[in-house]
Amino acid sequence: MSRHTFLVLDRTNSEFHDRRQDVAKPDRKEGAVAEDMGSTVPRRQLGRTLRDLRTEAGITLDAAAEALECSRQKVWRIESGLGSVRGVDVRAMCELYAARAELTRALTALATETRAKGWWHAYGDAIPDWFELYVGPESAASRLRFYKNSPVPGIFQTRDYARGIYRIDQPDMTDDDRERAVDLRLQRQSLLTRRLPKPPQVQVVLCESVLLRPVDTPTVTAEQLRHVQELSNLPDVSVRFLPLAAGPHLGAVGGEFVMLDFPLGNRATPEPSVVYCESWTGALYLDRPTEFAAYEKAWSSLLSLALDEEQSRRLIDKIIEEVHRG
Repeated sequence: MSRHTFLVLDRTNSEFHDRRQDVAKPDRKEGAVAEDMGSTVPRRQLGRTLRDLRTEAGITLDAAAEALECSRQKVWRIESGLGSVRGVDVRAMCELYAARAELTRALTALATETRAKGWWHAYGDAIPDWFELYVGPESAASRLRFYKNSPVPGIFQTRDYARGIYRIDQPDMTDDDRERAVDLRLQRQSLLTRRLPKPPQVQVVLCESVLLRPVDTPTVTAEQLRHVQELSNLPDVSVRFLPLAAGPHLGAVGGEFVMLDFPLGNRATPEPSVVYCESWTGALYLDRPTEFAAYEKAWSSLLSLALDEEQSRRLIDKIIEEVHRG
């Protein structure tokens, strides 16, 4: 696996010094030299957000380029996440599209990370809690693959189960903050049943320990497990369990992860796939081919050890009856 330089954001990055530069001036050697940009996730998410802001403002690509006094190609490259972005350009775009001041600060801070060799997103520091970097790629993905040893993935959680998880993970949260966090988590679940764009293909491998570990009360846990069963009946959802009898496996070595693949869309080639790994202090995004290949190998190994879908449904029924009695 290739080496990384990890960057932790701090609050000082969220305020950009207002250096007066003409947005019309292209970056030096723009498009002439391929940059070693490390993870592309920050600039891709930044590009998506800027494109959405422009569309909501009713401004065409040509009109934006004219107003910003730069080439149409430059605006397109920024929106497509194909190169590093200057904070002054992002600020000018946000002003043109009448973005909120809070969002402008967050996007300007994010622009600084498009030049970084790696990406380490520290929750709640430079980027506000509502600006969750992972949510954008998740909603844009055509396939999501989850490996979890605890708890049930967020997009599968019931309201009561999610509350219980937040009480464990964030014991200092106020009740109001906890409810807002739960609401956001539940809103993400709409991607499983949306009409347009087509829902992503969702494949999940869960350790049997997820079934055994209670959250809140036995009734809450049993309801959550039944909800997982219901979702597994959706045409684009597959849920399989890794039995404890499987013994040591690659997932135990690498830890939990999510693999995101993206559709072709209007691009000649799809966006690079991404591996997302979460920890106590932040989240790591990996999208170099060698890195992704290592997780493909781990995923294949997990599938070879997991129960099939029907066996997994029977295991859920057994655990509910024998352990949680919900």
